[in-house]
Amino acid sequence: MKNYVQNDDNIKVVAPRAVNAGELVLLVSLFGVAVDSAANGADVVIVTEGVFDLTALGTDTGAVGTKVYWDNVNFRVTTTSAGNTFIGVLTKAKANGETTARVRLSDPS
Repeated sequence: MKNYVQNDDNIKVVAPRAVNAGELVLLVSLFGVAVDSAANGADVVIVTEGVFDLTALGTDTGAVGTKVYWDNVNFRVTTTSAGNTFIGVLTKAKANGETTARVRLSDPS
């Protein structure tokens, strides 16, 4: 097919900031986890599907299935929707004090 570009689970984008491998990257409503580290403005491949352990707000708690959002100011997962972008749901319960959340990325639509 002449107009096919690529699979949508790994997408090359321009890094909106310096990112480390394994960090979530948000571009308006497109998000994914960086495969490699990249400087601000450099190309980086992001994985847009799957389950990932991501940096999270330590005081948040949630059961499996709780919706989570990306805080693009502090670069972490939170259960607070106000001012943040929906990215998926918890696949493992998160307790107070834990600074990592296991998240299944969801389609941004």
